Amino acid sequence: MKVWIDQDLCTGDGLCEEICPAVFTLQDDGLAYVKEGDAVQDSPGGAEGMVLVPAGLEDAVTEASEECPGECIFIESD
Repeated sequence: MKVWIDQDLCTGDGLCEEICPAVFTLQDDGLAYVKEGDAVQDSPGGAEGMVLVPAGLEDAVTEASEECPGECIFIESD
């Protein structure tokens, strides 16, 4: 499973980071981004910043996507 965030749709609510902080983070611009380990995919963000979801976190990433008020989290199956 892979995931990315469309920052144009992000409301900066932070629910994704609360649900799965290992994959999602809010940056200084107030928008959410995905990350792999400590590497935040913010340059560029969007679909080009797609990351592989670590094993065991698929359910949390799916929950974050479903709860996102901006509907900006996109999941792609392998």
